[in-house]
This record gives sequence, C-alpha cells and structure tokens, in this order.
Amino acid sequence: MTTDSATAARRPGEQALAALGLGAPAPSPADASPHTFPGGGRWRTEIPSCEGPEALAVVLKESSRLDVPIHRISQGSGVWMLTDAEITEMVEATAERDIELCLFTGPRGTWDIGGSVRTDSRGAGLRARGHDAVAGCVEDAVRATELGVKCLLVADEGVLWTLHRAREKGIIPADTTLKVSALIGPVNPAAYAVYERLGADSVNVPSDLTLDHLTEIRRVSAAPMDMYIEAPDDLGGYVRMYEVAELIRRGAPLYLKFGLSKAPGIYPYGNHMRELTLATAKERVRRGRLALDLLARHGADGDMAPLGSRLPGSLNRFAIPS
Repeated sequence: MTTDSATAARRPGEQALAALGLGAPAPSPADASPHTFPGGGRWRTEIPSCEGPEALAVVLKESSRLDVPIHRISQGSGVWMLTDAEITEMVEATAERDIELCLFTGPRGTWDIGGSVRTDSRGAGLRARGHDAVAGCVEDAVRATELGVKCLLVADEGVLWTLHRAREKGIIPADTTLKVSALIGPVNPAAYAVYERLGADSVNVPSDLTLDHLTEIRRVSAAPMDMYIEAPDDLGGYVRMYEVAELIRRGAPLYLKFGLSKAPGIYPYGNHMRELTLATAKERVRRGRLALDLLARHGADGDMAPLGSRLPGSLNRFAIPS
C-alpha cells in the first residue's frame, strides 16, 4: 500500500512557485507505485563502483562521517579482478555493518575479441559471447558465493537464467540475489517483467527513463528497481537529484544509486587507477548525502527500508524444466 508520505511528498520549489501563481498540478495518486520492499520501506541505497577493499574502506569511513545509510555496495570490474583474500576482506567488512555486497560476474562482450561491440551498432554489447563466456560467469558466481558473497551482478539474459537455475538447484546458495546491470537495463514494462521471470531480484533501468515509464513498469512488476540518481558519463551522465522524491513515488521499491558524472571510467580496476578510484569512491558517498538532504527537504525521507534488509520479496518466475 502506498504511504502518506509517498503520495504527499513535495516537489522542488513548490511552495515558492505556488505563492507566485506558478504552482504545478497536484500529483495523481494513480501514478504512484503501490509496492514496497518486504518488511516495509520504499527505497534503499547503493554505492556503486566500489572496486576493492581499499575503496570499500573509503566508502565506509565517509558514510560514517556524513551519516549516509547504505544497504548495498556494488563492484563493476568483476569477480575475476579480485583475489580470494580481497573478496574475503570485502565480505567481512560489509557483513560487520550488515551491508549487502554485490560483485559483477565474468566475461562480457565489451572486453571480448569480438568486433561487433566496436561497430556503430555496438553489436551484442555486454552479453556473454559463447559457451565459454557463460561458463566463466558461472565460475565467478560459484567462487564468489563460496567466499560469502550474497549478491551477483549480471549483464546477460542467458547468464541470469542459468544462475537462477543454479540457485534453485543448490549449486549456489538459495538466498543469493541476482541483479541486472544498468548496461543492459530494460526500457519498457514487458522487458522488465521478463527479467523478473528470468530470475532477477533487482533490475537496473537506464537513468533516462521518464517518470511515466516508471509508472508503466510498476503496473506490471513489483521487482525492486535500481536507478542511478547520478549516472556515469558512459551511461549518459544524467543528474536527477531534484527528482529523487518523485522517482521513489513512481518507482518504489527503488534502490537509489549514487553514481558520479564527469569522472573517467575505472573498469577494469587496477592499482594504476588507485588515486582516481579512491577519490571518486569518496565523492559518490557525498553525492548520496546531497540526495538524502533533498529527500529530507521534500518530506520524503521517512520511507527508507530498514538497514540490513536485502531480499526482494515474492517475485514471478518462469517455471524451471525438470
């Protein structure tokens, strides 16, 4: 059920503009999402692009300093770019604070030898090319979950379905959550519902979707949605902080991802990019503080899901063949 604050959240400048005779029409209750996370709450937070233990330590320190609550921390370079010791250190550090850690799985088309991704059409994009690429993603998933990782980031529909089946068969733990990458995010409600049925527990959508697009998605699916409130330049560089209350109203249950525009890409990460990676990790947390301050000013900060919550609730799935 939609909460009072979800339907009554103010929009930026509303009171001042109304006093000048420039007020906007009242938002329609019909376009608000009726969904919440299990256990309550309409939004969670995520700090993306946290590429190793050192960057994670920076994020955790800065989040404490700025009082930024974190539900999930994600990494984009991939499981294969981390040693077992590094993964274990990240698992332990996030577990101490009851934060979900999400690592990207395996080979992806943009790093493959295939030339189609470098054409104007971008070909198959991030998807896993061939059996061996799928196998690499599965190997990453098994390795990461054996080391205690409970959330996996995927960029291929076949990998998603395969890992969902692996989860159902007990090859990876049943409580592993699967997150669809923003790099293949769906742009219509039909596609969004398909990702849910393939096993997605949260789905990144492109940050250029309109508010009406979010409402359309919420009419067919309650699967948690991830959205960059500020997107990296390679995803458009959009900055939508002033819309954050309305994004929650339309898109809940929603992960607010605090990305960073005007910053060079850092995937795949290595020590040659250390200073940039640590500086941008710190600034992502600050961007989160700015967005949370806006939520408070707009009267929409009261519906955060409890810290430590991570599961998506009951979702619709395709039947798995016996």
